[in-house]
Amino acid sequence: MHDRPREDRVPGLSAHESDQPGPPAEGVYALLRTSLLAGLAIAALLFPLAAMAGLSAKAGFDTIDTLSVEVAETDPPLTSYVYAADGETLVSLFYDEFRRHVALDEVAPVMQQAMVAAEDARFYDHNGVDYRGIVRAFVANNNSGGVEQGASTITMQYVRGALQLNADSIDDVIAATEQTAERKIREARLAMAVEEQLTKDEILERYLNQAYFGHNAYGIFAAAQVYFSKHPSDLNLQESAMLAGLVQAPSAYDPITSDQTQALARRNWVLDRMVDIDYLSHGDASEVRGLPIELNVSDPPNACIGVEGTPTEFGFFCDYFRRWWRQQDAFGATPADRERELRQGGYTIITTLDPKIQEIANEHVVEAKSKNSKLAHGAVVMEPGTGRIKALGLNRTFSYDQSENGPHSNPSFDRKGNYPNTVNPVLGGGETGGYQAGSTFKVFTLLAALDAGYPLNYDIHSPNRVATSFVSSTTACGGRWCPKNGSPEMAGNRDMWSGFGMSVNTYFAQLIDRVGADKAVEMAERMGLKWRSEGDAYYASEERRAGWGPFTLGVSDVQPIEMTNVFNTLAAEGKYCEPMPAMRVIDPEGQELDVAAPRCHQELDEDVARAATDAGRCVTESERKGVDCGPWGTSRVVGELVDRPVAGKSGTTDDNRASWFLGYTPQLTVGGFMADPDYIFNSVGESNTGVSKDTVGKILRDALKGEPKLDFTPPSKEIQTEGKGG
Repeated sequence: MHDRPREDRVPGLSAHESDQPGPPAEGVYALLRTSLLAGLAIAALLFPLAAMAGLSAKAGFDTIDTLSVEVAETDPPLTSYVYAADGETLVSLFYDEFRRHVALDEVAPVMQQAMVAAEDARFYDHNGVDYRGIVRAFVANNNSGGVEQGASTITMQYVRGALQLNADSIDDVIAATEQTAERKIREARLAMAVEEQLTKDEILERYLNQAYFGHNAYGIFAAAQVYFSKHPSDLNLQESAMLAGLVQAPSAYDPITSDQTQALARRNWVLDRMVDIDYLSHGDASEVRGLPIELNVSDPPNACIGVEGTPTEFGFFCDYFRRWWRQQDAFGATPADRERELRQGGYTIITTLDPKIQEIANEHVVEAKSKNSKLAHGAVVMEPGTGRIKALGLNRTFSYDQSENGPHSNPSFDRKGNYPNTVNPVLGGGETGGYQAGSTFKVFTLLAALDAGYPLNYDIHSPNRVATSFVSSTTACGGRWCPKNGSPEMAGNRDMWSGFGMSVNTYFAQLIDRVGADKAVEMAERMGLKWRSEGDAYYASEERRAGWGPFTLGVSDVQPIEMTNVFNTLAAEGKYCEPMPAMRVIDPEGQELDVAAPRCHQELDEDVARAATDAGRCVTESERKGVDCGPWGTSRVVGELVDRPVAGKSGTTDDNRASWFLGYTPQLTVGGFMADPDYIFNSVGESNTGVSKDTVGKILRDALKGEPKLDFTPPSKEIQTEGKGG
């Protein structure tokens, strides 16, 4: 970047107070020493004369030169922006310091002028240290008997801030800011060294992006946003003068929470300074001086909490994204390091969130069960073939404020519950727990059987109750596990189509007995399930899984997101993809990182996945040409709602503690569930067992409105009648 002639460094600026340039670089240190010794004013301001001995040795030229390079290249913490899939809808921001870098030509010229006038009128005339300013400050301070003026130039202030940003410890921060002679000398010498490395425009740009303006607004972009809700290129004269006046003491001149008298006086002082150095005419200044301060305050969202601390409809998706980021090795060695990188790295992230589908999901989960219900009702929407999460809907508000929440539903807890407000990852993420998913787990036995070579038409006589070879602690069946069906009408000869469509417990109890429970558990692991409780991990261990027959009826805990992804894999004909909340991650230099590409592999044989889908269509569709699905399917209401080819599986647990439905088309997968996350032993009630079916059906219907009605690819004749491999 080339420096412009002094008169044009800021549009409309001219040299001021002196037509003479600063001292040549090679003589600047000698002149500094001469000035300090020649005038008591300078010595008294910068440091005591008695303290000079030995300081040059402590801050040697080589050290200064090396440190100045580091200072000149300092990058302050930047805010990361997270957008929906459209690249325009803001999901949230992540920051420790609200700051976004802007180039100097993106800052209104009048703002540049106001800052120079307020902080360093001779900025374009000195070499980092303003000797005239030192004398002037001494005289003013001496006359007042206190500290009325400082002698730090913009360059020196930039150096001080850069040293703090580069500090490795609190001691380094103190050393960069303490009022000592050694610090003053080092700061002055660093400022002069930095001026040899950077142009004036580069220094001013860095300073404008570094300065603190109060209210967590770091840098001019944040200041313009927080105080006036606009871009710094759009700032006018009175706004610029007010912002420039804040830097010296943001709290003292605070126009938001304090009486504006001090802020107004400070703004008008900046206007006077602009007149004094010919940046502004008396007439223009007079027009503004009498105007009140008019603010348009913004409170930028942060870490998934909405504007001005209000909740956001994207909160649960945003929080899942944050948890996903914390697991990515590309962003640091530990989860804490990775989150710090998110809050300081200045990334632009385009997520997978579809605002339209999110609105649909929110609407249907809330209408089915109000936000004030202790029962959580949620939906996960995913894209087959990519694993991209399109929406996370929940009848809760993502908020830390739980002061108005209802009582906890666990009778042994004397505290508020997590409804309607919570930040708990109810839908999944990280190492949180889950919920039993009932008969949806029959899909793992189905897949294990198909993968082992059993055909879809594999017929088993399935009475209302059946004793298996699995050992049980109950005595009802001689120490054997002997489940029964949900109703006597389910009994009879069943195959995979009718057994899955009607959810016949005794069919799947016998099927897992023949295939091997260890194969069903292994299949669940292949499809992404993790064991989230000590009990599940115990029974799923290598030495015990073969005896875990009840696994087929969904006695293990699972998160809604991971269970939805199981059926998303079937929708993608066996291509397993990790659940993915991000599509693009772009660093501050504009480079796209290779961390958000779909992470997929072919986990299942395509024909096995197609066969499972064919059985899943018996759950939702009433008429199947050439297929006997039995007298009914458990979720044919979904097929009626969606009105296009759709497959899936419902599930309820013992005592109706949770109810589920997972449904999918070739284009979209939706998983719905209902449970009490505060106390999983509470029943959702018989009347609520069909709510998830209704919600999933409506989301699929509305989200796919206008999309082509695609059909599933049918499985081969061999796997239907002869089994895998013929």
